[in-house]
Amino acid sequence: MKMRRYAVLLGLLLIVGVVLSACGSGDSSEQGGSDSNSFKTAMVTDTGGIDDKSFNQSAWEGLTQFGADNDLKEKEGYDYLQSNSASDYATNLNRLVQSNTDLIFGVGFKLAEDITKVADQNKETHFAIIDSVVEKDNVASIVFEEQQGSFLAGVAAATKSESGKIGFVGGEESELIKKFEAGYVAGAKSVNKDIEVDVQYAGSFGAPDKGKLIASNMYNSGVDVIYHSAGGTGNGVFAQAKDLKNNDPEGSYWVIGVDRDQYDEGQIGDNNVTLTSMLKAVDVAVADVAQKSKDGNFPGGEIVSYGLKDDGIGIAETNEEAYTDDIKTAVDEWKQKIIDGDVTAPTTDDELKAYVDSL
Repeated sequence: MKMRRYAVLLGLLLIVGVVLSACGSGDSSEQGGSDSNSFKTAMVTDTGGIDDKSFNQSAWEGLTQFGADNDLKEKEGYDYLQSNSASDYATNLNRLVQSNTDLIFGVGFKLAEDITKVADQNKETHFAIIDSVVEKDNVASIVFEEQQGSFLAGVAAATKSESGKIGFVGGEESELIKKFEAGYVAGAKSVNKDIEVDVQYAGSFGAPDKGKLIASNMYNSGVDVIYHSAGGTGNGVFAQAKDLKNNDPEGSYWVIGVDRDQYDEGQIGDNNVTLTSMLKAVDVAVADVAQKSKDGNFPGGEIVSYGLKDDGIGIAETNEEAYTDDIKTAVDEWKQKIIDGDVTAPTTDDELKAYVDSL
């Protein structure tokens, strides 16, 4: 009988222990956040590629930094899937959902449609779209004031130009890339209303050969500064500028990079063709949203915006020989005007026309 009582008592103690353990687990979950060893985040690139030296690469650097900050291992705690064509977007997003990824980034506005559909079908998974807005409770929309930084890039280009002719190379013409174009032209015209701006689109973010050809034609026509917003296509712009600089070391063949500091892309021997770069803190935004999600503060259904005021947008000053004091002074002056609200950088053709007409 004693043995039976001991067995019953032991059984009751085990049951109580299991119940208390379950309650403790539930309290931890309610407090928000995920254990470092269980949280998983990943990104799906657009067709520009993870090593486009621009947009996708910057996003990956942000995710990598987040992983390092939280002792996560690549492939386990953070990862990426490459998209070689638009048909890969939905496939890659669903692959990450099926692998129980907690937070999935779509890098670029071109993924917006597929993220909308996949997020609708998987309401328990968190998503983040960069450079677009998806109105879903489980999607955070990360946007930037690209027109502000592009305006400053235009100020730098017009101040630097000796020929009075500058260029803009876009990837695919879209509402987003028009923000870069409009801001750039407005900034240049603010310095010199009569400056000529040659605007051309390659029709792709992954066509460096096309970017090289466009740049060749521009430089041959007298353009001496080209700003690109073209992802991997922009690599061709740099390649052409470096080829020309190699053959004509005294010539002016400047490139303005985009999204991240592209100073290294312009290095050729003792020269560097990168005048400056329009900095877009995609890496900071990705790390920020990933950390919020891991900590239980995912900004679902919100638009998270980054601009000049919060250092989400900026201008690189790395090339000290090319980015001279007069350029810095002009850029800083116009930057303050934008921050103070005295100047509003245009985002469309109509806004650009109205702005230029007011000069």
